[in-house]
Amino acid sequence: MHKLTRAPAAESDDGEMPAENLSALLGRVSENSTSQIDDLVGDFGRLREKLRTDSDRIQREIEEYAALSQQVMQLTKTISESVEKVRASVDRPQGGPQEKEDRIV
Repeated sequence: MHKLTRAPAAESDDGEMPAENLSALLGRVSENSTSQIDDLVGDFGRLREKLRTDSDRIQREIEEYAALSQQVMQLTKTISESVEKVRASVDRPQGGPQEKEDRIV
């Protein structure tokens, strides 16, 4: 905070400040307050923009994650189906030469 200092030669006989000095003092206080408020408004504007860009980025990343997750699920399904086909072909008799020899004997 800023300290307000009084001008030493500016008091009237009854101990009060003349209107000009009071006006100048209020002007300085008002200018300082206005400047601080303007700085805060600027800070809030920058924070708002950062929040908006972060929100957009997070939304994009969620969408990318969802798409990747869907691809992984589809790939897992494809692999699972392929493994089942391989198991079925291994378990099923092929009727190859070894089986024909076994039937003859």
